[in-house]
Amino acid sequence: MSRPELVLASASPRRVELLALVGIVPDRIEPADIDETPLKDETPPRLAARLALGKAQAVAARAPDAVVLAADTVVAVGRRFLEKAADEAEAVRFLKLLSGRNHRVFTGVAVAAGGAIRHRVVEARVSFKVLSDAEIAAYVRSGEWKGKAGGYGIQGRAGAFVTRIVGSYPAIVGLPLFETVNLLAGAGWRAE
Repeated sequence: MSRPELVLASASPRRVELLALVGIVPDRIEPADIDETPLKDETPPRLAARLALGKAQAVAARAPDAVVLAADTVVAVGRRFLEKAADEAEAVRFLKLLSGRNHRVFTGVAVAAGGAIRHRVVEARVSFKVLSDAEIAAYVRSGEWKGKAGGYGIQGRAGAFVTRIVGSYPAIVGLPLFETVNLLAGAGWRAE
């Protein structure tokens, strides 16, 4: 019996790279287009869960015979969300807020298969060193902040800003591998 098609409901190249590390190659990539606006009084972990579930449901509706994998990452300082920076000015504001502080990264992952959806939210804590204006300006000029929650990518130049991590490094990048592999296995899908 052949295994079902695996559809990744994300356009993130980082998620594809992370999956490849554990021998998983999606059969198809089909990003979900859902409203990612936080709801009133929504907490960061609930937002990460809701968005991952929403993406999985949206793509599963179009691919009912597939196993659909979706994820979403939310960066939070307290209850404040740091979404994807809209422009350079917002990236600078985010980095100044993160400078010398701890923040949390929540990544929700959801797997839809056979009409059921399983999900998890993984929390990691990240500490940044105090950033100089020159470091912030150089990072923003690099363009690495584009398309990344919190306005930074830990797997690139911003890795030099990190003084401490508690939790899953892959979750900070965008996909908690341990939980993902287990959710896929629970849905009956395993890498060959």
